[in-house]
Amino acid sequence: MMRIAAVVWSAGCLCAQNLPRYDVYRTVTPIIIDARLDEPEWRAAPSVGDFHFNWWQQGEKEQTAARILWDDENLYVGFHCIDRNISADVLMRHGPVSLDDSVEVFLSPNVAKPRNYYGFEINAIGTMLNFLRADWYKGPFFWEPDGVRHRTTYHGWPAKRDSRDDTFWVLELAIPWKNFAKDAPHTPPHDGDTWRLNLNRAGGVTNAQYSTWSPVSTPKPSFHVPEAFGTVRFVKRMLGK
Repeated sequence: MMRIAAVVWSAGCLCAQNLPRYDVYRTVTPIIIDARLDEPEWRAAPSVGDFHFNWWQQGEKEQTAARILWDDENLYVGFHCIDRNISADVLMRHGPVSLDDSVEVFLSPNVAKPRNYYGFEINAIGTMLNFLRADWYKGPFFWEPDGVRHRTTYHGWPAKRDSRDDTFWVLELAIPWKNFAKDAPHTPPHDGDTWRLNLNRAGGVTNAQYSTWSPVSTPKPSFHVPEAFGTVRFVKRMLGK
């Protein structure tokens, strides 16, 4: 396994200077979207760091290990979710997947306009909800991105119920750059380009925790706080080079 230095800064409060940063490395190995995260680049990519349980009151704080990669065609995001009680039953496209065990990627491609942001929400059985909020966009809240591929450990199941054998679940996601062409300065990004981003997780029926990569300080759970998004920087250097 290749070893590289992880460039991750942890955040403790909702202050611009303390929001987390992460370097997204370029991959040369084709990424197969199969919910395995077993390519050498995935194993070498640093984790973004521990998620924050912003609204925790009680229950188990089950952590998430997320990693991000890119190539000329796609942004790749992988989630490994520790979870002893996995439940999901929303099957409808754009359904309320955040009521299930689910993860989310919220992206602002233009750092000057953080409120222009894109959402990809996916539950443990692979049902996806997408939305777009932007000053130029006049369409419906729900949005149909082009060419997104994703896979979960329980992809396509009619439902997933808590089981005594539950330990974790995985999501692997590929998002083509062309979906961000109206906001991103460059698609694909240039070396050193920065975007704003948050990674979120909802805990389902049992142990329904809410956690985020970049901390959020709203009184009640809300992931829709683009000012709290962390920063990712795209690095053209290949992993291990």
